[in-house]
Amino acid sequence: MHIAEGFLPPAHAIAWGVASAPFVVHGVRSLTREVREHPESTLLLGASGAFTFVLSALKLPSVTGSCSHPTGTGLGAILFRPPIMAVLGTITLLFQALLLAHGGLTTLGANVFSMAVVGPWAGYAVHRVLRRSGVPLMVTVFFGAFVADLSTYCVTSVQLALAFPDPGSGFLGALGKFGSIFAVTQIPLAVSEGLLTVVVMRLLVQSSKGELIRLGVLSRRSGPGKGTGSAEGASGEQEAVAR
Repeated sequence: MHIAEGFLPPAHAIAWGVASAPFVVHGVRSLTREVREHPESTLLLGASGAFTFVLSALKLPSVTGSCSHPTGTGLGAILFRPPIMAVLGTITLLFQALLLAHGGLTTLGANVFSMAVVGPWAGYAVHRVLRRSGVPLMVTVFFGAFVADLSTYCVTSVQLALAFPDPGSGFLGALGKFGSIFAVTQIPLAVSEGLLTVVVMRLLVQSSKGELIRLGVLSRRSGPGKGTGSAEGASGEQEAVAR
C-alpha cells in the first residue's frame, strides 16, 4: 500500500473501482450535508484530510524490502464518521497518485477500498464498541487508529493475493506471504499511528471542545478520559445516530 500504477490486472482494477464507488458517492453526500449545515466544521475537515495526506505520504522502508506507511484515516473516521473519510481518503490518494507517484490511477479503486473504506469503517467500529462499553476516549482513539491502519494492510494483502496467487499453494499461500511482508513493519507503525492520533485528539479536546461535543466525540457531562455510558449527551448521541 499503495498498490502501484498498472500493478493489478485490468479486471481486478475495475472490480475494486466498482466496489469503492458507492462508498465514495455516499460520502460525497454526507460531506456536502456536513459543510452545508455546519460550515464551521470546514477547518476541522481540512485538518483531518491534511493529517491523512501527510501520514500516508510517508514511505518507510521495511526490513523485508518493501515499503510501508501510516494511513491517518482513523482520526477523520472518529471525528466525522467513515462516509466522509471515504471522500477525504479518495482525494488524498488521487493527489498522491498525480503528484507523488504513490499508487496510481488504475489502482485507485483498490487503494480507496483498503485505505479509505475498510480502514475507516474498521477503526470507527472498534472505537464505538469500546466507547459504548465505557472505555476512556483516548484508549478508544488509540485502538481505532491502530485498527484502521492495520486493517488497511490486511485488505491490501487480500487484494494482492487474489491478483497473484501462489503457483503451488494458491490464494492462501500468497496471502500468507503478502501478509507476513507487511506485518513486520506495519504492526509497529500502527502502534505509532495510534499514539500520534491520541496526541492530536488531546490537542483538539483543548482547542475545539465545543466542536467535538457537537460531533458526538465528547459528551457534555464526561471528560475525554471517561466512558460514555448513560452520561452521553443527548445532542451528541443524536448526532452520532444521524450520521
